[in-house]
Order: sequence, then structure tokens, then C-alpha cells
Amino acid sequence: MSDQLQTGLGYDFKRTALLRQAITHSSFAHEQALESSECNQRLEFLGDAVLELCISDFLYHSHPELAEGELSRRRASLVCETTLAEIARQIGLGNYLLLGQGEAQENGRKKDSILSDAMEAIFGAIFLDGGMDAVRNVILTLIKPIATRNVKKIKDNKSTLQELLQKNSKETAIYNIVEESGPAHQKNFVAEVTHKGKPLGKGTGRNKKEAEQNAAAEALKKVKK
Repeated sequence: MSDQLQTGLGYDFKRTALLRQAITHSSFAHEQALESSECNQRLEFLGDAVLELCISDFLYHSHPELAEGELSRRRASLVCETTLAEIARQIGLGNYLLLGQGEAQENGRKKDSILSDAMEAIFGAIFLDGGMDAVRNVILTLIKPIATRNVKKIKDNKSTLQELLQKNSKETAIYNIVEESGPAHQKNFVAEVTHKGKPLGKGTGRNKKEAEQNAAAEALKKVKK
């Protein structure tokens, strides 16, 4: 069974004991009178940190246009319990978990909390077994499809505004930065969007693109009315 799990992960463990520890829930360790260090909680702690670093690095380099706030929001959506549980289900992780009888009877194999914790533990185990490059490859292979899907869901206010305006006019919306403040490392921009010379909305942001998107969002409230 572990061979199938490793296939799903796209990684072959050199030390399979680490994989066994990663799928060992504390309820199983308790029932089997194992040492507390033999369950996956310590690996989960490590995997959580590794996961956050890998996703932060990925977002930082793949989205140079995004400000810190948006980077943090996207990271949070990718390292959350729901996302990790989704990945766990995709590779059938629940089938391989070692659970205590009580937890197994209570559908522990389907619980988001248990699945996400075990997923983090596996990342920790891969890090110990193969190093940073190995765990980064596994994490990005599993999470990139979800990251791409999430990006497509993000509403592009500027595009939406333009589509609405073009229903009644051929003129495009014009964006101007009307205010800029703060030190070089922490700039704040204010953008204004106009159409046919008429102001439609203003928005602030850590960079010009974010300010323009927020200005478009404000304008959409008026245009939709």
C-alpha cells in the first residue's frame, strides 16, 4: 500500500519508516502503546514550516506584481486545512492512515483536520528524507493546479469594469495615480479611474496595480447601479 501512496506523491522514500510515522495518528500510537514521538505530530510541526516556506517562495517569484497583502492572502488559501485535505483526498491518503479504532469508526479517514495534519507530516518526512529540493518539487506538483485554479477565480475588477462600459461606449476607462505617499519601502498609492472625463472611483494600494484594481472595484459599484 505504501508503494501506491508514494506513487501518488511522486516521491520514493529512502527511509520508509519516516513515511510510516507520517501516517501514524496519535490515536493509533496511544492504542498501540507507542512512544509519543512515533506518531506524526512532530513531523506535522516540521512540515507546516516547510510548506509555508515553499509556498511563500513560489508566490514571491511567480507573482512579482503582487503586494505583500495579496501574497499573504494567496498563501493562506494554499496552506489552509481545506486545501491540504483536498490534496490528501486526491492521492487517497485517508486509505493509508493508521488510526485508533475509535477514530476510524468516527470517519477519521474523511476528516479535514486529520487529513491536512497528515499531509503536513508527509511534507516534513520528505524534507528529512530527501531535503528541501525534493519536498519543494512534491509540494509544487501537488499544489500548483490548485493555485492556478484559485487565480482564475480572482475577480479582475478592471476587466469587468471595461466590459460593462463597452456595452454603451467605445471609450476605455483611464487610470491615473493621483497621490503617492510613504517611504520607499512602504509606498501607498491612490488611483483614480475616469470615463469620458468623468471620475468613477478611487482606490488605494501598496502598488499601482493594486490601487487601480481597487479604484475599478469602487467604480463598479456606481456603474452597476
